[in-house]
Parts: sequence; structure tokens; C-alpha cells
Amino acid sequence: MAEPPSVLVAGASGFAGALAARLVDRHPHFRLAAITSRSDAGTPLNALYPHHRVARELELLDLDGAHGEVDAAIVAYPHGASAPVVAALLARGVKVVDLSADFRLRDLAVYEEYYVEHQHPELLGDAVYGLPELYRDAIRASSLVAGPGCYPTAAILTLAPLARAGLIDDVVIDAKSGVSGAGRAATAKTHFVSVDENVTPYGVGTHRHAPEIDQELAALGADVPVTFTPHLLPLDQGELVSCYVTSAAEPGDVVALYEEAYAGEPFVDVVDGPPGVRDVRETNICAINVQIDPRTGKVLAFGAIDNLWKGTSSQAVQSLNLMFGRPEAEGIA
Repeated sequence: MAEPPSVLVAGASGFAGALAARLVDRHPHFRLAAITSRSDAGTPLNALYPHHRVARELELLDLDGAHGEVDAAIVAYPHGASAPVVAALLARGVKVVDLSADFRLRDLAVYEEYYVEHQHPELLGDAVYGLPELYRDAIRASSLVAGPGCYPTAAILTLAPLARAGLIDDVVIDAKSGVSGAGRAATAKTHFVSVDENVTPYGVGTHRHAPEIDQELAALGADVPVTFTPHLLPLDQGELVSCYVTSAAEPGDVVALYEEAYAGEPFVDVVDGPPGVRDVRETNICAINVQIDPRTGKVLAFGAIDNLWKGTSSQAVQSLNLMFGRPEAEGIA
């Protein structure tokens, strides 16, 4: 019997990497080969995250040793730091799902405007945007998948049927996320009293996920810059986007449009009422409700995900399943 594909999780001490390690460790087909960390090498992962129940010790990344001989890698590094690691893995024939922003944006100038100077722009054309509901076949054939941001995952899935049908004239996205969306380092610096019993907008007019949403909606046919404002909620995880769309959609057609678009999707649920984040917690599900405001005629589309699961880590495993010809829901259903 052939050995199961071995998977490295690089950057496993952060929220996304730790969850990815847990999912790979329990996966019925993949083998967790190693977990690495730049700051916590020598520490067992279950000492940092007891609830994940992964007893493996974090190591320093060594691509010239055993870490370069794996079949696949999930790279959970910050933007800018990820690209060199991804390039080195690809050069060794390793299939990669990258969770940073380094390969999400197809336009180099846009990436460098919102992030940093790109270390490996020659790889941008090789990357496939890791939203399986839109790019399933391309992901299957790819060696480099760029995991979407959590806000773009929720927003794009919530708006895709309208965009594809040419029914978005303008859109305002009011987004809300738990504090884990900021990452482990930023969350550690967020004082409890500033978050508890509070809701705060941030990144107003400048958030890095706006051009990512613009890019994917334009690829679907809605070349309209979005108005996007995220808010921080006093939750550890969970995300809700409320999208207000100026549209020519008809009340009797919009629900049918969504039900048809997502009829065969295992991880998108079109639901009867606006979803809450608890409805999808610790799942790979995006729950979507769509309706038309009878007073204004606007389409109101709501999408809820778990920002650490469908927004990041379980979606990465969904893509990894596709890259290795496995059942898409294996290990995450």
C-alpha cells in the first residue's frame, strides 16, 4: 500500500497554523510530517493550544533537511515572510497551500501598494485563488494555491451569484469578525477591556481585503469597487458579512438564483433567515441568506463563516484534498 502524502505545516504556532495542524493530524489520508515555528521551536503544540490535542513538538524549519522532502505544505506565515518559503518548497516539488496574502492578488502593483515589496513576483501567475466554489478545477491541477482572506471568503461567496449574473451595480459590505482574525500576535496585544462589550470599525477605507474582493468580483463580471468596512466583535472567532447591493434583481428570482448557484456545493448553505456566527462555528460551512428590501429595492445578502475554519484552515485542507484527488470533504466534514 502506498504511503499517505506527508504534509508540513509551517508556522503552526499561530491560530491558523495550529488549526491546520490539528486537521491534518486527524485527516484519514494525509500524514502530518512536521510542524514548525520561528518563535516556539521546542514547544509541544498542545502546550500552546491544549484544545487541539496535537502533541507534536514544534521545530525550526529546515528545508535542506527532512522538511524539504514532504509531499505538501500549508504555509501559515505573515505576508512578506511567506513568499521565500513558498518558492523554496515549490523548487523541491512540494505542493503548497499558502495562507498569507503573498499570492492572492494577481496585480503586483496592487499587492505592493497594500503590503510590501514582493520577493517572488514570478510566481504570481502560477498561483490559483483558493476558493474551491469558484476555482475547483484549477485547484486540482495546481501546485500553488493562495488561500483567500477570511473576509473575502465570506464576501465573495455571499455576492458571487449576483456578480456572475451581472446584478451588482454597487455594493456596501458591512463586515464583523472575532478577535482571532487579527492573528495570535495582535490578539495578545488587544486588551480585554477594549474589546469586551464593544464593537469597533477598523481599517476604514484602507483595509487590505478590499482589493482582494474587488479582484474576484471583477473576475465574475462585477467590476465595481466595493465599499468595505470591517468591525471587531468581542468574540474569539466567527465572521458575518452584511452586503447591501444596488441591483436590478427581482424579488421572485434572487433566492432561486442562489439556490441554483450553490445546489451542488457541499460547504455552502442557502438558509431561510439571516445566519449568525454560532450557526457555523468550527465548520467549513458558509451560510448565506438573500432577500430584497421591499422599501428600497436593494438586495440584502448575509454570509456567516468561522474565520479560522472556512475563512482559513479548513478551507486550506479542502484545497489540499482537491490537489491530491481526494474527496473534497475528507477530514473537514
